[in-house]
Amino acid sequence: MTTITSTTLADGRELLYFDADGAPQRVPTSDPRTLDPRPDTPQLRRDPLTGDWITVASARQGRAHLPPAEFDPLAPQTPSNPSEIPDDYEVAVFENRSPAFGPALGDLSVMTGVERSTVASGRCEVVCFSADRTGSFATQTPQRARTIIDAWAHRTEALSALQGVEQVFVFENRGVEIGVTLHHPHGQIYAYPYVTPRTQQLLTQARQHHGDLQGEILQRELAGPRMVAETDHWAAYVPFAARWPIELHVQPKRRIPDLAATRDTERDDLAVLSLRLLRALDALYDGPTPYIAAWHQAPVREDRDLVRLTWQITSPRRGTDRLKYLAGSEAAMGAWVGDIVPEAGAQRLRDALARVDADPATRIGEQAHA
Repeated sequence: MTTITSTTLADGRELLYFDADGAPQRVPTSDPRTLDPRPDTPQLRRDPLTGDWITVASARQGRAHLPPAEFDPLAPQTPSNPSEIPDDYEVAVFENRSPAFGPALGDLSVMTGVERSTVASGRCEVVCFSADRTGSFATQTPQRARTIIDAWAHRTEALSALQGVEQVFVFENRGVEIGVTLHHPHGQIYAYPYVTPRTQQLLTQARQHHGDLQGEILQRELAGPRMVAETDHWAAYVPFAARWPIELHVQPKRRIPDLAATRDTERDDLAVLSLRLLRALDALYDGPTPYIAAWHQAPVREDRDLVRLTWQITSPRRGTDRLKYLAGSEAAMGAWVGDIVPEAGAQRLRDALARVDADPATRIGEQAHA
């Protein structure tokens, strides 16, 4: 069992340490900094043309942007680096200092009229994968990946219980091409006060289908040409209508709504598979591939039987030195044009995965049992 230790930072934000099974009980160091008060909760504005909620969070303009390594805000604190985390750590999770949602909690206000606004209640957290200053989820050991998965599941359950939270989103952005502002290996968690547009679209299709839409898709993919990897508990495939040059969907074979519902055996399996897949992305072009690794989870309160847990990994990289940019059709009209045939993309990923599995330097299975 992962050991969890909770403490608070100097401005009252929560900080949690996650230590692997067998680690000694942690006694956290108090945060010695003097910090400014937390910024006001951002504003939510509803787009009257689409119904989408837009967060206006001006305080985020001042957040750290690619600071030098000696001033890494996610590294353990030193006298010369007053970072966010007082102690050395394995995995750490804390409330974001410049959140898009929160710190206020509560249900969305009922409003009328064309211009509707309210506070962007909810919560935003930072998940630090390692005390090391460089890397990503893909560079972690299987044991560390397992601890991170435990942290994701714990936070999904805890945030889902907060007042007014309607959906929990766990994700990692990797690479400056994606817009990463810190090189330290980390991800984020958003606890939204509404169900996101992407999930609303999925729910519309699921209701019209009158069945387990995602389950039927998974069964078709299991025996099809777009399957990339399969384990006892998980399946990874390129979707039939992939938008991005690199796109993977990873699903548990069992029908579950979110990370909190995963079993220990499923987490053990995922810890190895996730590293294999992400390292295969790097093997495509012999170098780090920028990506967004996003956990799509069911809404907290309703329609949990209509949405299956899915890990969606996407990358704009379409060549050794080429990226796909969301230009006119995609950005303005939401009408996508795919650059790579999904079946060909799946074959490229299978080939890359085979290279990863064959190379002693990147082979995950042996590392998992070392």
